[in-house]
Amino acid sequence: MSAAALKLYFGRELADRLSRLIRPHFPEFPAEVFIDSVTEQVGSLELKGRVAVIADELRKALPADYPVALNILLPILGPENETEEGMFNNGYFLMPIAYFVEKYGLSHFELSMHAMYEITKRHTSEYAIRPYLELHLEDTFERLSHWSRDANLHVRRLVSEGTRPRLPWARRIHAIHGDPANNLVLLEPLWNDPSFYVRKSVANHLNDLKKDYKGITLEWLHEHCDRGGKHSSWMVRHSLRSLIKSEDHEAIALLEKHRGQSDS
Repeated sequence: MSAAALKLYFGRELADRLSRLIRPHFPEFPAEVFIDSVTEQVGSLELKGRVAVIADELRKALPADYPVALNILLPILGPENETEEGMFNNGYFLMPIAYFVEKYGLSHFELSMHAMYEITKRHTSEYAIRPYLELHLEDTFERLSHWSRDANLHVRRLVSEGTRPRLPWARRIHAIHGDPANNLVLLEPLWNDPSFYVRKSVANHLNDLKKDYKGITLEWLHEHCDRGGKHSSWMVRHSLRSLIKSEDHEAIALLEKHRGQSDS
């Protein structure tokens, strides 16, 4: 689906689909009102604005009690994504549900963590989890540490992608607790992850991190490359691609040192 077609899908078509999915679990769902209200509001909006409208209209149409509403939404998530493809290839119709959790679930930490865990196995929760890092930092960090060793590759990727300082489409966030060492603790188990999709996220995270914390990022990369690993050369090249492009001497030296190691 093209970007233009995808944007337009987040209107009457998706509102109708969500209504049909929700009605078996909540027969009182006001489908016609929901579809008409979404359609009236999305006309001039871009994709993110359309997602927000649909999430807000779901909030109005579902029971006011967040746990009750969430228990209606979770059964419509569909099958897990068994591929390494991303959010615009699988499960993108779930974007408003992820935003629903992001916006309305902050006072229900455990329920929302469970929801994001399930959503990310089908779509992604990389945007939804970021406000939780601000409001529930300790608990969210602990949960992410646990998820970094999860059996599901999309959950492991969420650990890296959800904490990226400069995640595309998202507001920039600082290093966890203001210390990049905390980000690196989360990335540690993912450096040699069996999934390329996860490793690519880690490299993107490191590329973000080194823009504000060049020294500690380079030191961390030196240490991990010295340990070896068949993916180290590619990881260094992708993690430091911005510095390498600008002909940074330290980055180029690190890449040259490990160029002989196998790529991903």
